[in-house]
Amino acid sequence: MGELDNTGTGLPLTEEDFAAYQRIAGGETPPRGFDVRRLIALRLVDPDPYAPGRYITHNPRGAAQTLTTRIRHDLERLVQEVAQLPALERLAEHWDPHRLYGGPGSEYLASAAQMNTRLGEVGAAALTEFCSIQPGEPADRDPAILRLGVERTRAALQRGVTVRSIYHRSAHEHAQSRDYIAAMTADGADVRASALPGPRMVIIDRQHLFIDNHVIEGGDGNSGWHVFDRAAVMWVRAVFDLFWDHATRWDDLCLSAADPITERQWRILRELDAGYSAQQVGPRIGLSRRAVDKELAAIREALGCATMYQVMAWYGRASAGEARRR
Repeated sequence: MGELDNTGTGLPLTEEDFAAYQRIAGGETPPRGFDVRRLIALRLVDPDPYAPGRYITHNPRGAAQTLTTRIRHDLERLVQEVAQLPALERLAEHWDPHRLYGGPGSEYLASAAQMNTRLGEVGAAALTEFCSIQPGEPADRDPAILRLGVERTRAALQRGVTVRSIYHRSAHEHAQSRDYIAAMTADGADVRASALPGPRMVIIDRQHLFIDNHVIEGGDGNSGWHVFDRAAVMWVRAVFDLFWDHATRWDDLCLSAADPITERQWRILRELDAGYSAQQVGPRIGLSRRAVDKELAAIREALGCATMYQVMAWYGRASAGEARRR
């Protein structure tokens, strides 16, 4: 028996094949050097048992019918194999939980409404922990939204979810934020405060991460990303722990009536301690130069200091004491 080509059919025939078949059908031998094995494989010719070197032709219609039947059977087999592919896909549910592959990635949420809706959906299903960083200075918010936040936090805590949140230190001087945090901590949430600049984030069950948008240029200011790649989520979870370890416990926050300076004044001193001039501090914290000078004068008066050298010396001692209390 001859050989077929890589298609499995031996087709298409070449002009040499047609010429050879025509010669054989006319009682001649194939051209010298012609490889007759493809014509034999297609059942177009067979060796003549009584005349070595010569061949007998067959009706090409019969050969075509035989090949058609064989191709149809092959197609039916392929269709059956394709039908089994969904069964293979179902095996992924057993592989996914154990894979090292991080996950499908992330999804862009183009507005604050979409972010809040997705956060609500995922947060309502939280099973183990809810971690968040709210690094911005506080502002008055819709009381209804705050009540909803308290209710969601309370529901999570009642399900046994651990809730940990980091707020900016200035939240302790903002009445609405202070009341909101008091309600959360009364229900069992753990809250800390930090003056460090940090990324706004929410991490739920070590599987879901919500962050601000830093990808889409010109996107809504409140748009963001829902990240569910395992490697990325766990890396950010480690970053959260770093911020948590360097934050001050809410109950230990030294921003009470006994504190001689305000949080805004603390922030100005932190900027000066970081090496910025009084002129540079204003744009960095959203104040005019005149407002910065006024606050510096108030600090000197509150501390009884004649110079900024004395003020910064006091700041160094006060900061060291706060660090020891953390």
